[in-house]
Amino acid sequence: MNNRIFGQCLFVLGIAAAVLFWLGEYTNVDIMLADWMFDFSRHEFPWKEHWFAAVFMHGSMKVALIAFGVALVALLAADYMMLSGFLDNDMRRGLRVVAASFVLIPTTISMLKSTSIHACPWDLQRYGGTAPYLRLFELPTSHIAAGHCFPAGHASSGLWLASFAVFWLPARPRLAKAGIAMGMIPGAILGWVQQMRGAHFMTHTLWSMWYAALVIVLLARWQYRPANEERANVGRENATAPDRQGLLPNAALSSDEA
Repeated sequence: MNNRIFGQCLFVLGIAAAVLFWLGEYTNVDIMLADWMFDFSRHEFPWKEHWFAAVFMHGSMKVALIAFGVALVALLAADYMMLSGFLDNDMRRGLRVVAASFVLIPTTISMLKSTSIHACPWDLQRYGGTAPYLRLFELPTSHIAAGHCFPAGHASSGLWLASFAVFWLPARPRLAKAGIAMGMIPGAILGWVQQMRGAHFMTHTLWSMWYAALVIVLLARWQYRPANEERANVGRENATAPDRQGLLPNAALSSDEA
């Protein structure tokens, strides 16, 4: 990932951050969507305990994604443990980014959540709870219990999948950038289901998506920076170059026989 592409990615992320800030601070889109999910006549989020949302999407899918990520980490570890390795350099570099994304994105989002004062929708006074609604940079007027609900944690179980887009690097950077955006869809779906349950606001999920994209871009820069590309190209040339020393005896033999 050269400086131009890296700069473009950071520029887009900067614009996205500004849009998310505007959505959270100057619109009521979070409340509007949560109101739509909430049944005011029954005073509940109907999808909160539904088996599809609570058991399959929040439980089974999370376990499946973790198992998939652990398998990829184990594959990369096995390659390192073997003396010569069984993965080529391009596959190894891509898996480094994917494995690091699998570990870093959910872990660091969980850490951010643990320090968050913001409450989940189902804990808000508006929806039968006790916590006040706070915008992202709004400070409480009195002491309240920390809600630990920002950013969206469950969505991060699938957001790391967007890191597979790095396998298009360095040859096809446009596809890689589009792949990161498209790769956010599984995590976005998980986040949407949590919104249906009343577990998160929309901007909680969008900020998690933004953060995941930032992590993937930084990891891609780490593995595909220009210096690494030069070494990788030299490695490919050495691997594909003919064995000149091996050819010399044959050539000499041919001359003698002639």
